[in-house]
Amino acid sequence: MSQQPSRIPPEPDVPPSSAPASTYRLQLRPEFPFDAAAAAVPYLASLGVSHLHLSPVLEAVPGSAHGYDVTDHSRVRAELGGEAGLRALAATARAHGLGLVLDIVPNHMAVPTPLRLNRPLWEVLRDGPDSPFARWFDIDWEAGGGQVLLPVLPGPAGECDLRVDGDVLRHGEQEFPLRKDTAGLELPELLAAQWYRPASWREARTSLNYRRFFTIAELIGVRVEDPEVFAATHAKVLELVRDGVVEGLRIDHVDGLADPGRYLRRLREAVGPRCWVVVEKILARRERLPSGWPVAGTTGYDALHRVDGVFVDPAGTAELARQYRDFTGTPPWEQEAEACARQVLTGDLAAELAALERMAGPDLGAAVRELLVAYPVYRPYPEAPEPDPGAVERAAAAAGAGAVSAVRELLLHDRAFAARFAQTSAALRAKSLEDRAFYRYAPLLSATEVGGEPGEPAVSVEEFHAYCAALARDWPGSGTVLSTHDTKRSADVRARIAVLSQAPRAMGRPAGPDPQLAWVARQTALGLGDAPEAPARLEEALLKAVREAGLHTSWTEREEAYEATVPDYARTGGELPPELAGAVRANLLGTALLHLAMPGVPEVYQGAETEYRALVDPDNRRPARFPRGDLARLDAGAAPDGPAQEKLALTAAVLRLRRARPGLFAGYAPLTARGPAAEHCLAFARSPGLVAVATRLAHRLDGAGGWRGTVLPLPPGRWVPLPVREGSYGGPYAGKAPLEELLSAWPVALLVRQE
Repeated sequence: MSQQPSRIPPEPDVPPSSAPASTYRLQLRPEFPFDAAAAAVPYLASLGVSHLHLSPVLEAVPGSAHGYDVTDHSRVRAELGGEAGLRALAATARAHGLGLVLDIVPNHMAVPTPLRLNRPLWEVLRDGPDSPFARWFDIDWEAGGGQVLLPVLPGPAGECDLRVDGDVLRHGEQEFPLRKDTAGLELPELLAAQWYRPASWREARTSLNYRRFFTIAELIGVRVEDPEVFAATHAKVLELVRDGVVEGLRIDHVDGLADPGRYLRRLREAVGPRCWVVVEKILARRERLPSGWPVAGTTGYDALHRVDGVFVDPAGTAELARQYRDFTGTPPWEQEAEACARQVLTGDLAAELAALERMAGPDLGAAVRELLVAYPVYRPYPEAPEPDPGAVERAAAAAGAGAVSAVRELLLHDRAFAARFAQTSAALRAKSLEDRAFYRYAPLLSATEVGGEPGEPAVSVEEFHAYCAALARDWPGSGTVLSTHDTKRSADVRARIAVLSQAPRAMGRPAGPDPQLAWVARQTALGLGDAPEAPARLEEALLKAVREAGLHTSWTEREEAYEATVPDYARTGGELPPELAGAVRANLLGTALLHLAMPGVPEVYQGAETEYRALVDPDNRRPARFPRGDLARLDAGAAPDGPAQEKLALTAAVLRLRRARPGLFAGYAPLTARGPAAEHCLAFARSPGLVAVATRLAHRLDGAGGWRGTVLPLPPGRWVPLPVREGSYGGPYAGKAPLEELLSAWPVALLVRQE
C-alpha cells in the first residue's frame, strides 16, 4: 500500500445508487455549520466517499454540540445555517458527485430551557390533556395526579424562587406557561392549578410520569406511532428527501419506538424505494435484524464487534480476565452484568419500572422485574411478541412460573404493556451494560464497546466469515462502522489496547489505591498513547468512567474526595512496549481494510481516514481535522510516512475503488491460507475480482517465526496488489500468493484481478 494509482481518479462520474458506496460522518455544531462542511466537500470527494452523513440538522437546543435535542421538527437549525445553508451544502456536494444522508431523531424531543423553545410541549403544559399536542407525548396523566412532573429545579419547589411574570412562571432562566385565569392565585394554589408540577431534578428517578430517552429527563418521548404525530414531525425531512436534497436516512434509537416495524413501514412508504435507510439498532451477538423491516440494515455496530473481535487473542484475553479479577476483585462478567441490571432497573429506571408495575398489577411486579433482568437482547418486537424462552425460564425460577406466565400473556395480548415493556427493556440494556457494566468490567477495554461482549470478546475467523456471508446475502446495503460519535474509544485506540490480548504481561500491575481505576487508567493511557493533550483528555475520560461505573461516585451522588484523586491516575501515562509496535500497525491497518472491503456500506468517522485516537464523548466530538495536505502529498507520489499516512493511503485507495468499481464489492467468499501460520491470515474474495488479506495476531505470529512458507490459494486469474508501486509486493500472483512475499512491506493487501 503506497502511492495512489493515477488510474483511479479522485472524482469519478458515477451514476447515483440507492445505497451509498461509502459514507463520511460529520458532526455539525455551531462552530462547524453547513458552510464549514461545504468547504470540506472537495477534500472528501477526493478521498473517495460517495455520501456525507450529517448529524441531526433540525432545530435544537441553542448551542447543542450534537443536535439530538430537537425542539422544532419544522425547521432546519438556524445555528447551522438554516435550510438555505443545508440546500447550498447539498448543491456543493452534488457538484462534486456526493449525496447527503441525514441522522433523524424520531424517538424524543428536548425539554429545553426555556421551555417555550419546544412549542408543542409548551402548549401541552399550558392547556393539559385537551391540547391538540397532548397526543405527541408519552405522558401518564393519572400517575401524576393530572400533572406532568417537570424535574428542572435545583431543589424542592418550596425552596426555589418561583415568581409570576405576566402569563408565565419564572425560575432563573426557566419559564413555565400559566394555565388560563391562574396568574392571580397565591403561589401554592397557582402551582396546584397547573397541568405540570415543577420539581427538583432528583425526583425524575422515582416520580417521572413521561417517557424519556434512557434516563435523561431533558428528552421527552414522542409518540410517532400516531399517524398525525408522524406526519407533523417528519414533514420537513420528507420534503428534503422529495426535493433530492437528501438521499438517505439514519434512524436514531429505533428501539425507543413503540412499534419500530410499523414506523419503518410508514417511513418507507413516505420516502419511496430508493432512499437508503438504516437503523441504529444494537444487535446481540446471535440476534438478527427483523427480516420484515423495510430498511437496508443497521448503522453497523454489529460489524464493529466482528472486526474488532477477530484481532483479539482468546487465550490472552482469558489471562487478562484472570489478572483483572485477582487484581480488582471484580466478579465474572455474567454476575457483574446482572448486578448492574438490577441496580439500574430499581434505581435509575425506578419511574419506568413503576409504570410497568402499575400496568401489570401489584401481584406481578416481581415477575416484571425478573423478566426484564433476564432478557438477553435489547427488546422484543410486535412482529415476534413471544418473549425469549430462556428469559421466561430464568424469570420463572426467581419469581414463580405462574406470575411470569401472566406477564407473558400481557406481552402477547396487551399492546400498550408490550410496547412499554420493550421500551423499558431497551433502556435497561443500554444503561446497565453500555453505561454501567462496561465501565466496571475492564479486563480488555477495547471489548467494552457498543454491541460488544466483554465476557467473550474474541471472534474466530470462522465466525467472522459466517457473519460477512450472511451480511452479503441478507443485508448487502447495511451500514458498517468502527468509530462513531457514540463509541467509547475510537477504532485506533481499541486497536492499540487489543494487542494486550497477545501480550498480557504488558499490563503489569498498575499503581494506585483503587485497583479498578488504576487498571482502567493504564489501558486507556496505552490506547491514547502520545496523542495531543493526552493528560487532560485522559483525566476527563477517567472522571466520566468512575461516575458511570458508580462504584465510589456517580453523576447524582458525587464523592468529591474520591474524584479529587482521579487526576493522579491520569498523570501515570504509559506507552506500549516497542516490541508491540508491529502488532499495533497490523491491527490499525487490518481493521481498516476489513471494514472498507467487507460487505456493507462502510462509514468513515470524521478524521478517522488517518490514525484517529479519541476517547468517550465529548472527546470524540472534538472539531474535525482533515488531513488535506497528507492526501495531496500521497496523490503526488510521496510514500506514506508512518502508520497514520499508511492508513490514509489505504483508506483513500479502497474508497476510490468502491466508488469507481462498485461491482467489485459484491458477494463474499472466505479464503483459507495453507501452512504453519494459516491462522494468522484472514482473507476473503468479493465478487470474482477482488481479494482482501489481513494479518491477525501479528505479535504471536512474529514470536512463532513468521509466515514460514504459508501461502494463500487464490481464485482463478492473475492478481495484482492495489495500490500498485513497482517492487512493493512482487507479483502478479496466479494460483497462490506466498504470504511472506505478499505481506513483506505491509501487513495487509488488496488484490485486483487483471482483466
